[in-house]
Amino acid sequence: MKRLDDWFRDYGQSHQHPVNVAIHKVAVPGIYLCILALLWCLPAGPLPASLNWAGLAAIPVLVFYLRLSLTIFTGMTALTALGLAFCHVWQGPLLWPALIGFVLFWIAQFVGHHIEGKRPSFLTDLQFLLVGPAWVLASLYRRLGIPF
Repeated sequence: MKRLDDWFRDYGQSHQHPVNVAIHKVAVPGIYLCILALLWCLPAGPLPASLNWAGLAAIPVLVFYLRLSLTIFTGMTALTALGLAFCHVWQGPLLWPALIGFVLFWIAQFVGHHIEGKRPSFLTDLQFLLVGPAWVLASLYRRLGIPF
């Protein structure tokens, strides 16, 4: 498995333009939270009453982050918990706001990559879909002086 620095170096190659970076700092966490919400909306089916698809899907995702860095794992666990808590307390339909947000955030990302003039990283490796949120979190950690 690649090291965190290697992932960030490779991801950063297509995220240099300040407008693209700014778009990603908003859209990437937005997409992550929208995916949690969309998974939350799936019928539980065979799952125990205390578990849903969003919580179940979060497990391997968080294991991926744990393998990269304990600090990244901690931050992503907090973001995930916040997203799941939001879904739990949401009053009203969640599917349409999550779906609309998901689509709009992806459009923003593609606009950012058009401005950048480079293709999104995930087109070469789907794992970059998980690296993006960690990359955004790491930029926050840098600003706060938190080692990761």
